This record gives sequence, structure tokens and C-alpha cells, in this order.
Amino acid sequence: MDERVREHAEVLVDWSARIEAGDDVVVSVAEDAHDLGVAVVEALGERGANVTTLYGSDELSRAYLKGSEARAADGDAGDGNTAVEADDFDSDPVVDRAIFEAADAYLRLGGGRNTTATADVDRETRQAYAKSRQAVREARMDTDWVSTVHPTRSLAQQAGMAYEEYQEFVYDAVLRDWEALADEMARMKAILDSGEAVRIVTEREDAPDTDVRMSIAGRTAVNSAASVAYDSHNLPSGEVFTAPYDTEGEAFFDVPMTIDATRVRNVHLVFEDGEVVEFAAETGEAALASVLDTDPGARRLGELGIGMNRGIDRFTDSILFDEKMGDTVHLAVGRAYDACLPDGESGTDSAVHVDMISDVSADSRLEVDGDVIQRNGRFRWEDGFED
Repeated sequence: MDERVREHAEVLVDWSARIEAGDDVVVSVAEDAHDLGVAVVEALGERGANVTTLYGSDELSRAYLKGSEARAADGDAGDGNTAVEADDFDSDPVVDRAIFEAADAYLRLGGGRNTTATADVDRETRQAYAKSRQAVREARMDTDWVSTVHPTRSLAQQAGMAYEEYQEFVYDAVLRDWEALADEMARMKAILDSGEAVRIVTEREDAPDTDVRMSIAGRTAVNSAASVAYDSHNLPSGEVFTAPYDTEGEAFFDVPMTIDATRVRNVHLVFEDGEVVEFAAETGEAALASVLDTDPGARRLGELGIGMNRGIDRFTDSILFDEKMGDTVHLAVGRAYDACLPDGESGTDSAVHVDMISDVSADSRLEVDGDVIQRNGRFRWEDGFED
């Protein structure tokens, strides 16, 4: 086994999930993440944890959803509508929910064989299934959960990279000095925690402008240093994020992304009174519309994130990596994370949380309460900021 796989497992178990003896840990292993799964459960055994393993397969998910569509077609009353609705799925799947309610931690090891395995499942079916799983999702998120990926050939293809090249990319992002990065990101967290308003501006000749303002007063930023100790649940991570509200203005997102198995490019959103009132995309606009129509919360922001992991040096069409990349900011429509909210206050509530990313490496600035904190990708404590 590549020694970096064992190092990845140790970072996940020790730094990220902070597993202790006696913890009940659920590990979901994707189709081609077997080596990482072996290394992770070995590490968990060494630490005296109790392990339950699940098989996290997008191809199995596709088979189940296609079967559900076939059932709906068989029951068609002649009106031509064979879409699967949320009521057609069990809205309280007891077994799945019980697994996560009993768990202390959940580790998701991604890395399937096909990054678009569910592309031929009707979008309404996927949306209905997501809605029906909300109770399971909430139970899972009540654990100390961490999501990571094993470098696979399918992910390398999606990133447009040779497999060996992609392995180097993943481990450069994952095997970092996380304590040092956490200390740097603490500066950004302190600025957002004490701030009241954020403005993001980009003015490029080759792209529509961004000029969007949002309130962050009373919200708590998360220093997402790839550890549950920091309320951070992704490995790799390397962002500082908060839960904005009262958004006004327009934003352009130039980093391509895959939403609901559909490639989406060059998204433009217009906000009024905190809500998306206009939207457009060069490609994949129907997928974007489907997200925004999920529920009322899907048209409001749930997150402002600032990427600070400079070990991620290129876009790979994977939100796990792309949103953490230095020289980027991202906004997410949909659900806000509880870690950013005061006790007793609810933020945006939605069944979805979809991130959209902007490259801010040139002709851009990020302001907090009128002070420029980041210019052309450089923070004010970094060399090159004044340039």
C-alpha cells in the first residue's frame, strides 16, 4: 500500500475526527476507495474504536432510483406523469436513521467509479429522494462527521489529470501542517467574527462584474481546519466560512461545477432583499433552476466561504477541493450551518446546500466593514497585498 494512504487515514482519524477508544464509528467506503477504507479501519482498530462499515456506491443509488422510477411508471394512472415524488419514499427510514443516531462519528470515504453515475435519473426523482432523507441527513450531521476522498481514476478523469498526477494533487491538499494553517485562518475568522458587513467586488474585462453585499452581524465564522475540533468536517479543508443574510447585489461565478450530475458554467445571480430574483448560466441552467426551486430557502444564501488552502493549486470540478483553493471565494445557496448561528437563532433552512465559486486572483477585492481584507487573492497580512 502507498504509504501516503496510511498517512491520509491517520490524519482523518486523529486530526480530523479525533477518534477515541470506545467511540462508535460508521465508515462509508465508496466503490474504489477500498485501500483507504482498509487503512482507516485498521487505524480505528488500533485506537480501540467500534466500527460499522457501509458501502457508499453511486451506482447502487442509481439502481435504486431507477427501480423507483420503474415502479412509478407501472403505477401511472394514465396522466403521463411517472415522476417519483417525495411521498413515494419512506420519509422516516428507521434503520438508516438509527445507525447514525447511535454513532459517535461518521467517516465518508468518497471515490467512486463514475462521477456522473446518476446522470440518467430524473432530476425530480433525485430531488424527491433528497427531501425524503432529511431526517437521516440531520442524524448524520449530529455526529462528528468527516468527508474525504481517495484519489481514483474517475476523479482524475473529471479533473483532467493523469492518475499519478492526481494522486500528487490530492496528497498535497490533504497531508499538510494543519495546525499552522489553522493559526493563519484564525486571523480571517477574527475579522469576520467582529465584522458586520461583507462586500465582494470583481471588475474584469472578460467577465460580468460582481458587486454583492451581505450582513454577517451576530454570526460566528468557522475556522475550517479539517477537524471537528474546529467545527470543520471536510478533509482536505482550508476555508473560513460564515452564514450571511440580507444579501443585495449581483455575483458572477466563473469556476465550472457539477450540480446534480450536470456541468454548470458561468453562473450569474441577482439578489434583492436576501433572495435570488434573477439567475442565468451559460450551461446547465436547468440544473441551477432545479436547485433554486427546491424550497424557499434554496434562493437564499447559507454560506460565505473564503478559500485559504494554497496546497490546492488548480480547479478539479470537485467542490471538496475547489471551494478550499486559495484565491477563491464561494457563496452557497440553501442551508446554513448551525455552527455559524447564535443559540436559538435559525439561519437559512433548506434541503440543499450548493456552493458556487469565484476566482478572485485578479481585479477583485473583499471588504469587511469597508476595509479591504483581500485584494487580488492576497490577504492584507501577506506579501503582495499592497501590489
